[in-house]
Amino acid sequence: MSRTVHAVFENGVFRPTVPIDLPENTSVEFELRFLKENETAASEKMSPGLAKAYEILSRNYQSGNTDTAQRHNEHQP
Repeated sequence: MSRTVHAVFENGVFRPTVPIDLPENTSVEFELRFLKENETAASEKMSPGLAKAYEILSRNYQSGNTDTAQRHNEHQP
């Protein structure tokens, strides 16, 4: 499972800006991507519903298709 979580680094630890539903002591791996100050402020001003929508959209899904672009026009008449 993979998803994007915004966090703030405080007192030597990363503090997520939204609740994270993980069991205690779960090991995770992450890649640091620094946000501009205005990006951080915008995410903190988001309504809970919009924040949830962005969280869902940030997840990676495995469709089973290795080349989705190859099938792009299948639905076209």
